[in-house]
Amino acid sequence: MRQGRFGIYGGQYVPEALMSALGELNEAYNRYKDDRDFNDRLSELFNGYAGRPSPLYYAARMSADLGGAKIYFKREDMNYTGSHKINNVLGQTLLAKKMGKTRVIAETGAGQHGVATATAAALFGMECEIFMGRVDTDRQALNVYKMRLLGAKVHAVDSGTATLKDAVSETMSEWARRLSDTHYVLGSVMGPHPFPAIVRDFQSVISKEIKSQLLALEGRLPDAVVACVGGGSNAMGAFYHFIGDKQVQLIGCEAAGRGIHTKETAATVSTGKVGIFHGMKSYFCQDDFGQIAPVYSISAGLDYPGIGPEHAYLYDSGRAQYVPVTDDEAVEAFEYVSRTEGIIPAIESSHALAHVMRIAPSMKDKIIVVNISGRGDKDCAAIARYRGENIDE
Repeated sequence: MRQGRFGIYGGQYVPEALMSALGELNEAYNRYKDDRDFNDRLSELFNGYAGRPSPLYYAARMSADLGGAKIYFKREDMNYTGSHKINNVLGQTLLAKKMGKTRVIAETGAGQHGVATATAAALFGMECEIFMGRVDTDRQALNVYKMRLLGAKVHAVDSGTATLKDAVSETMSEWARRLSDTHYVLGSVMGPHPFPAIVRDFQSVISKEIKSQLLALEGRLPDAVVACVGGGSNAMGAFYHFIGDKQVQLIGCEAAGRGIHTKETAATVSTGKVGIFHGMKSYFCQDDFGQIAPVYSISAGLDYPGIGPEHAYLYDSGRAQYVPVTDDEAVEAFEYVSRTEGIIPAIESSHALAHVMRIAPSMKDKIIVVNISGRGDKDCAAIARYRGENIDE
C-alpha cells in the first residue's frame, strides 16, 4: 500500500502552505514511532497517568437479558478524562514536544478530545486553543468549562452548521497561520497524511489490549468487535489488531440521526459518496451538486459528514461493515445499559450498544466485544432534554 493511501483513499489534499508542516510531522513520526525512549515514556503516561490498561468487562446482566452472545465491554470510559481520546492526545502531544512545539490546537465535537488536549497541554506546560462549533458548545457546556479550567482558550465557531466539520476547518486554518510553534492535535483517523496513520497507531492500544485480555479470559478471539464511528478513531483503535483475523467480524455503527432516508443523518457509508474534504479522499455526505451536506446527530462526537480513509478502504474491501443507528435507538441503548449494567455510556458509544442489542440474541455461544469509547456524564442533560425533561448540568 502506498504511503498515505488506503487503496484509493487518503492522500494530502491541502494548500501548499501546509505541505511543509505535514512533511515535518511525517518525518518526526517516522523517527520516533519505533524509538525506545519515546515509547517507554508513552507507556509511562498510558499506565501512570491515563490509567491503562482499561478493563475488559463481562456484561453479565445484559448478556443474560438479551440471550445469545456473551457481551464484553472494553472500558475506554474509565481512562482519565473519560474517553479513548487521551490515548491519541498523549501520543501526539509527546511528539509535539519532541518537535520543539510550544502550542497545541485541536478541534472537538462532543468535547472529549478538547478536554483531553487541554489536559495534556497542562501536563506538558504548553499553550492550548480549542475550536468547537457553537452548537456543540451549547450542548456540551460542561466540557467547555473543563477545557477552560485546564487553561485552554475555547473558540466557538459560528461558520457553516457550527458543528464539528466547521471546527475542523477553522483549526486547519489556524494551523496554517502559525506553523512554526504549533502542532494540530487532530482528533480522529481523518485529515491529510500522516494523521490517519498516526491517530490509528496511538489508538491501536485498544485492540492490542482486547486481544490479550480476551485470550486470558476466554482462551479465544471474539466473534465480533463493535464500535461507533464518526471520523472513526475509537473504532479503528478497536479494529486494528483484528484486521488480519478474518474470523472476527468488524462492525462500525454510524449515526443515522432521524433516519438514513431523511436529510437529518450523519451515516456517511450508508448515504455518502466518494469525495475530497479536509485534506483526504474518502466517503462524505454530499448534496446533489457534490458539496458537503449538512448532517445531524444527537451525538456531537458523531456529527461529522465523513469517515476516515482507512475505514473507507475496509468497507470497500468487505473487511468491515458499517451500519446506521438512529437517535431513538441510541437513546434507548443509553438508558438500557445504564439500568442493566450500572454503566452510563457516552451517547456515541450507545450507537454501538444499540446494534449489539439487535444482534446478540441471534449469536448464541458467540462473543461480542463492544468498545465503550466514553463516559455518558456529558450527555445526561441532552438525553433528559430529548426525553422532555430539563435538568441543570
